[in-house]
Amino acid sequence: MADANAPKITQAAAAQGTIAAMQPVAAAPRPAANPAASAQKPVPPQAAEQTFRPIARPARLQRRHYGLLVSFVVMVVAPLLATVYYLYGFAQDQYASDVGFTVRSDEGSSATDIMGGLAQFTGAGAGTDGDILFEFITSAELVGRLTQRMDLITHYAAPYATDPIFALSPDASFEDLVSHWQRVVRVSYAQGNGLIALEVLAFDPETAHALATAIMAESQSLINELNAQARADAMRFAQSDLDAALIRLRAAREALTQFRTQTRIVDPESDLQGRTGVLNTLQQQLAAALIEYDLLSENTANPNDPRVVQAQRRIEVIRARIQQERLDFATSDIGTEGLDYPTLMARFEGLLVDRQFAEESYRAALTALDVARTNSARQSRYLAVYIRPTLPESAQFPRRDVIAGLALMFLTLAWAIAALVYYSIRDRQ
Repeated sequence: MADANAPKITQAAAAQGTIAAMQPVAAAPRPAANPAASAQKPVPPQAAEQTFRPIARPARLQRRHYGLLVSFVVMVVAPLLATVYYLYGFAQDQYASDVGFTVRSDEGSSATDIMGGLAQFTGAGAGTDGDILFEFITSAELVGRLTQRMDLITHYAAPYATDPIFALSPDASFEDLVSHWQRVVRVSYAQGNGLIALEVLAFDPETAHALATAIMAESQSLINELNAQARADAMRFAQSDLDAALIRLRAAREALTQFRTQTRIVDPESDLQGRTGVLNTLQQQLAAALIEYDLLSENTANPNDPRVVQAQRRIEVIRARIQQERLDFATSDIGTEGLDYPTLMARFEGLLVDRQFAEESYRAALTALDVARTNSARQSRYLAVYIRPTLPESAQFPRRDVIAGLALMFLTLAWAIAALVYYSIRDRQ
């Protein structure tokens, strides 16, 4: 009986050993109190078969995995290989010439700058010249000027047969040339300090250097044109102000002359001083007559004395004349078209003020014209070159490694996003 159960016990022990090996995390069984009894206890075969079950099946590739692999090859590997093959097999070398410059203003001051700060109206400010120059370098105006110097289409379209991506089409229009120009001329502009850095690309070093030199020359021409325009505008405005001030001064002087002709008074102030002198003389005569009358009154007691009567009459006449003179100052017509002295003086003073204002305006306009003429004789703005056009010795473009790396990154991102979107939509369905 014991011999018949021996294989079953051995088979059960082997099953328990296999289960313990497949489940290492499970707790170890407690040792039996009686090892001999435990070894002799039979294990049912059904329990051994139920206990010996694998936890998971071996991993196998599914159809969706093959789909992801195929899509990765189609969307990432194939385009990347095509890009690398084109970059290293067909893309032509491009040479870069560097140049750097900025716009500087004349910081020196002339002797006329102290005349009320009038030099600021002569166009000497160059705060926005850097912005103008930055836009000019990438504009169609510069491309048109350079086209007159060299054949840009022929140069950039030469390798089109082997490199149609980085080259220009031979039958390109002027607009296509301007668009391609913005690709081969790279401008860096720092608004804080006004520094402009250029990187000009061409298919040979000499052309790149020639283009950079031509751009620098055209930029200097633009600055000279801005200077000439500013000087012309300043001279024109100053001359216009001077002409207007001269007309105003002539009108003021003519009005004053007409007033003197009509009133027949050269200087009303002098005439008034003369009349005031007459009044002062009458006041003195009145005082003397009063003193004489007082002396006569003390020396004679007869009021009908002819001398006393004559003194009284003299006093009355002088007082009447003083009263009449004072009345003439305020209301009486002085024979100048019905004008009294207050109205006459008010009109004369108004004409004097107009003439003085016209004279001051004429002096200021004349000073501004002198300042504009002085500033027009010097260069207020100029192009300061801090990096001369370089002659490249080796090709730096196209940057094949950078383009290949960017292509790999963007292709991988596009593939991953497409896969996530596809499986999220499929799982929802």
